[in-house]
Amino acid sequence: MLSAIGAVAQDGTTAYEFLNMPASSHVYALGGTNISIIDDDVNLIDQNPGLLGPEYEMQAGLNYMRYLGGSNFMGARFTAPAGERAAWAIGVQYFGYGSIDGYDESGNATGASFSPSDIAFSATYAHDISDRWRGGITLKFVHSSYESYKALAICADLGVNYYNPDNDLSLSLVLKNLGGQVKRFNEDYDRLPWDIQVGMSKSLGNTPLRLSITAFNLNKWSLPYYSSDNNSSSQELEEHDSFASNLFRHLIFAIDYVPSDKFYIALGYNYKTRTDMTTYARNFLSGFSVGAGLKVKAMGFGVALAQPHVGGTTFMFNLTASVSEMLR
Repeated sequence: MLSAIGAVAQDGTTAYEFLNMPASSHVYALGGTNISIIDDDVNLIDQNPGLLGPEYEMQAGLNYMRYLGGSNFMGARFTAPAGERAAWAIGVQYFGYGSIDGYDESGNATGASFSPSDIAFSATYAHDISDRWRGGITLKFVHSSYESYKALAICADLGVNYYNPDNDLSLSLVLKNLGGQVKRFNEDYDRLPWDIQVGMSKSLGNTPLRLSITAFNLNKWSLPYYSSDNNSSSQELEEHDSFASNLFRHLIFAIDYVPSDKFYIALGYNYKTRTDMTTYARNFLSGFSVGAGLKVKAMGFGVALAQPHVGGTTFMFNLTASVSEMLR
């Protein structure tokens, strides 16, 4: 579990950070956050409820991620139309952090182990505002279990999307994780990682390339990080809080190669992930992610890989099935 939250530790926010993990391998390949990509994948609405619409018809999606430190995340989602201009979806995401040995307050092993976990249930509704504008809301009920400690939280995502099919331009705005704890672990109140995000995806002319730029953590400008000087024997950490550093730690750049609506290859770069993982042994690939997707008849498949730290490679897999097509 400690490895799983390590990527966000430098922000000073550790509670409920699992809510920021994507359910879509396409999104993970595009840098871990993308609220504007248009694709036939129900897992995308985890990022922005404003992407949900009746064009999905009845679709089911499964996702699995092998994360750092022996953590395993998985989930399922189902959507269906609600008339000609609206749709609904339900989903569940499970976050397991492996087995942890128990110790008492003196540091002695108790001989017992426990498996901390989080689970989030979600319900989404979206409606077309006009031919090009759509808005949606996702309600999430989150239960956490860490040994004998339990907690419950309720939050919501609000999202809106503008899509112009004539030039394949998609613009989105999302307010994420608005809510709070209903039941605390103890007397301390843990805040949810609420966020303001803006995103853009656009095809590059007549080429099969699509560019995405996503801005996140917009509710907080200053995002300093700390690193050691590799050429120094000193263990002192240097703070990085310049304008350029803060700017790029708010941005994710990504590109898709989409020769048809049946296949894509995706590449993303997340500067914040790279700088969060700054160590003496940082891998050159830290911050980069890659993935691909393929649709065959009523089935869709997606995979993504990233190595945020030299200590571990992460892998994500998606499966979607168009129930409507299967029933025809």
